[in-house]
Amino acid sequence: MIRLLLPIAALLCGIALLLLGTGLLNTLLALRGSAEQFSDQTLGLLGSAYFAGFILGTWLCPRLIRRMGHVRAFTFLAAAEAACVLIHLLWIQPGLWLLLRVITGVALVGIYTVIESWLNTQAPPERRGQVFACYMAVNLGALALAQQMLNWDSPLTFTLFAVAATFIVLAVMPVSATRLPQPVIDDTPPLKLARLWQAAPVACAGAVLSGLGMGGFWGLGAVYAARMEMDTAQIAGFVSLVILAGALAQWPMGRLSDSIDRRRALVIIAGLAAAGGVLMALLGPFGLWLLVAAAIFGAGAFSVYPAVVAHLIDHLHQEDILSGNASLLMLHGLGAAVGPALAGALMGITAASALPLFFALMFSLIAAYALRHLRQGDDRIVDGAAHQVPMVRTSTAVLEMMLEEASGDELAGSNHAADGRETARDEFEQQDGDHAHDVGNRP
Repeated sequence: MIRLLLPIAALLCGIALLLLGTGLLNTLLALRGSAEQFSDQTLGLLGSAYFAGFILGTWLCPRLIRRMGHVRAFTFLAAAEAACVLIHLLWIQPGLWLLLRVITGVALVGIYTVIESWLNTQAPPERRGQVFACYMAVNLGALALAQQMLNWDSPLTFTLFAVAATFIVLAVMPVSATRLPQPVIDDTPPLKLARLWQAAPVACAGAVLSGLGMGGFWGLGAVYAARMEMDTAQIAGFVSLVILAGALAQWPMGRLSDSIDRRRALVIIAGLAAAGGVLMALLGPFGLWLLVAAAIFGAGAFSVYPAVVAHLIDHLHQEDILSGNASLLMLHGLGAAVGPALAGALMGITAASALPLFFALMFSLIAAYALRHLRQGDDRIVDGAAHQVPMVRTSTAVLEMMLEEASGDELAGSNHAADGRETARDEFEQQDGDHAHDVGNRP
């Protein structure tokens, strides 16, 4: 493993440093905005603006990277993000902060694209799954660790903003010093949404709804904790706990998803997240019990999107998996862009407890929709059952690494596949020749 990771250590170090700064900033802005008397609606819009920039960046950044090259693009985007961090303190105005969050979202998805496309070309094909797992661990570990830096000083001071900007600038050093050959970024045209919906409606609905829920968490989770009268250290622990619970639950939830009908697994996983949301709303005033509820929520919520991706792969032919996942990523991003604004509006109209109830509603809808389709009959796998792997929403460049682990070609006969799932491609194509499962060309 060490021999595998040494050549890409600079890339992993770069993304770890970057996410230490970015993860700190995301929570810090929510706390500072709340202290500056920004309304819950405004704080929600800040989260939405970040994810709107994320979506915009998926279109802009590949062109920028092809023009500038990976190292210069990484440096350019990291400099833009670091500047945004510091400008937040120069002019504390909601309108300007919204613009800065859009720019930060664009920059971050570009940086993800640089790192992930580089990792994808540097990892040997037979070892991409291991590289992907290490990369996901670095992602979630850095985001969780970043929350603990909130204990270093008050959000009302300059210090934490300077720390966040410093980590982002430091991320440039290992990446700019690497001697790895720079890869070529290929366009991944998305699958038309109508065909994607026909192929896997549960996956499409799950992507949008989980995006709504998780966008609400990333944008307003710290604000909710502050409304529950937690101090800065407790808020850091709260956010870290949700992330770590989600990371630790990936393996057992993945095993569950691979061993039974994927729709049934989604009912259980999304139901767990919804139950966690309800418990958070009920136990908010009870301190330690709120943390237990938050851990339950994190364990379910972070496992929904990987299950959704695996369910989509079950229903696409091999040649359409990459473009289909690009479209699914876009649906998830659209949900994440709307979620914070919607949840913030609900919190402003009612109370802080509206946020966990919003989580509960979104994940309950996923469970209900999956249950409805489960009752319609056996699931029809196209090329072979996929294998669920941990995944967070980053960029389309990571999909190729993920698909090395999750594609049906490698795992069609695996014991991870449920005995109850029927691979009936020929029969299915005879019955539904014009159905969207029978896709031959990309749009």
